[in-house]
Amino acid sequence: MRRMVQETRLSPADFIYPVFVTHAQEGPIKGMPGIFRYTVEGALEAAREAEEAGVSGILLFGIPEFKDATGTPALSASGVIPKTLQALKNAGVRLVLMTDVCICSYTSHGHCGVIQDGRVSNDDTLPILAEMARIHADSGADVVAPSAMMDHQVSAIRNGLDSAGHQDVSILSYSVKYASAFYGPFRDAAGGAPQFGDRKTHQMDPCNTQEALQEVALDIKEGADMIMVKPALAYLDVIRQIRNRWPQMPLMAYNVSGEYAMLKAAASQGYVDESAATLEVLTGIRRAGAQTMITYHALEAARWLNHSIL
Repeated sequence: MRRMVQETRLSPADFIYPVFVTHAQEGPIKGMPGIFRYTVEGALEAAREAEEAGVSGILLFGIPEFKDATGTPALSASGVIPKTLQALKNAGVRLVLMTDVCICSYTSHGHCGVIQDGRVSNDDTLPILAEMARIHADSGADVVAPSAMMDHQVSAIRNGLDSAGHQDVSILSYSVKYASAFYGPFRDAAGGAPQFGDRKTHQMDPCNTQEALQEVALDIKEGADMIMVKPALAYLDVIRQIRNRWPQMPLMAYNVSGEYAMLKAAASQGYVDESAATLEVLTGIRRAGAQTMITYHALEAARWLNHSIL
């Protein structure tokens, strides 16, 4: 009876699985139990596991062999993300293939844009993001996801993709990305922590909601096909307001590394039942209005849900 009258339902298809890919040796990521850096071959295996579990797609993050001041490795057609995309397509993996478009993991200073006079230069960064997205599309990406929070990044990428004949490649914009304290484990995983300063000049103030709505409106106007709120748990009210304002717009939420690590730590100490608590958290994000969740829990949660259905 309870299942029959449920208002919010959770399924494996609601999940996108983040995957870190490196040229170097793969291995576990500190602070994120069960999550790994993969080589191209390992990423292919992880994708097959996600496909088998019923997850909708994967979001790829690249860790380059070297870095420089302008993120040059991000523009290599033989880089780790293009190679991974090509391997996934050649293997016939039937997942939505998404790629992160930002240069923080590719720059020696760890910032999301080109540095001029000690500050991130928005306009100097836009052509790099557009070219990065085009290379990913050429290699087989179905969706590019700009996370740099540069003004007008969506229009720059859309124009670049269309000019290259990639009108069918979608843009998932990190429209609402807060300057959050919950990104720590990710920055360790991707090697993208800032070497000086912070990202408060271009990531949003956690105190602001109206700013979030303005950012979403601008990205939709510039051609975003999907929008995202990041992080998820501290911003469920923002997710709900966006859903109410744009009920037809595909809306995702990123259940970020710190949120994942926090729940894993509590479960490891026996403070919570891991599967029950995880599914409750994900249901809460879904109930707030997110159609899809990018989450490190994706594989485990999908298997738990599949088992409960069986």
